[in-house]
Amino acid sequence: MKVALLISGGVDSAVATELLLRQGHELHLFYIRIGMDNGEGDCSAEEDIEMCTLIARKYGLPFRVVSLHQEYWNYVMKYALDTVKQGLTPHPDMMCNKMIKFGFFEERWGHEFDAVATGHYASIVEKDGLKYLATAVDPVKDQTDFLAQISYDQLKHLIFPLGELPKAEVRRLAMDARLPNATRKDSQGICFLGKIDYNDFIERHLGIRKGPIIELETGKKLGEHRGFWFYTIGQRKGLGLSGGPWYVVRKNVRDNVVYVSNGYDTAAQYGRELHLGEMHWITRNPMPEDGAPFSVAFKNRHTPHFADGELTLLPDGNYLLRSQEDIQGIAPGQFAIIYSPDRTLCLGSAQILPPPQKRKPKQNGK
Repeated sequence: MKVALLISGGVDSAVATELLLRQGHELHLFYIRIGMDNGEGDCSAEEDIEMCTLIARKYGLPFRVVSLHQEYWNYVMKYALDTVKQGLTPHPDMMCNKMIKFGFFEERWGHEFDAVATGHYASIVEKDGLKYLATAVDPVKDQTDFLAQISYDQLKHLIFPLGELPKAEVRRLAMDARLPNATRKDSQGICFLGKIDYNDFIERHLGIRKGPIIELETGKKLGEHRGFWFYTIGQRKGLGLSGGPWYVVRKNVRDNVVYVSNGYDTAAQYGRELHLGEMHWITRNPMPEDGAPFSVAFKNRHTPHFADGELTLLPDGNYLLRSQEDIQGIAPGQFAIIYSPDRTLCLGSAQILPPPQKRKPKQNGK
């Protein structure tokens, strides 16, 4: 097949190159330059592009750098800022995959190829004539939670060469193939920011608006924050409070108040109900026609751990996900990723909504 491979300069996409060539595919390498050159979220890409160029030269493959700067601003960075301003927690990496890598790239360049490939740790399986997004064999590296908003049409045109390999094996293959980035460290940056600090990005665009940090149980003022948009539900670090651990458990956007609770096991950190809206099923809607609860596994953050629960369609078209275990840090704006009960198939995802009829905590500290 004639395949467009999206490479990043990292070891994963480099090994994907090696594997696809072994399988006999005709490869064309692409690097997507994203971020803004005017300083608004610009990614430091030159080192990555240089590494991609070395990979292309090693294998004698065509390599092209394509730009999706403005699209990235309009559909990823703007989404992230708008979500944060509402007091919610965004998932920009998920939007990047849906809108940029498998959206605009596909429309402008990828459609000319038989398939588009990436170095994501995920798999694709076929059942009853349909393709499904499947989890990778490496539970720690599995990235299906970042892919759970892609469409079925996008999925049908994708290849994930690394889904059946543990990370250690990918590193070994890179060493055996003498890839120039075999020992390069994995990127730890957020997709839409690259090497830019997240708080610096938020401050640049939303500024600072100081407000009180209040203990949820007592209403006592413990300190001052720089603006509710710097904090997410479940956050522990960066609060600047003594006598911790302290966790962010609630935010009052209107009054710019951040509520915290003390202790590793405080009940205020946990919940068993996730209210979901805008459900997106990748391949098909698996819900029973009679409206009965549907058993699922799920995640509400990037983690190797799955929780079990029951998903119910509500009369208003939203969903209620009841977990069988306590879930820490349920952050509205983030996504619940829905899996088959055996944890093999990623079925889709939905945005976590604020709990209905949320009571306002008392605030008597000054």
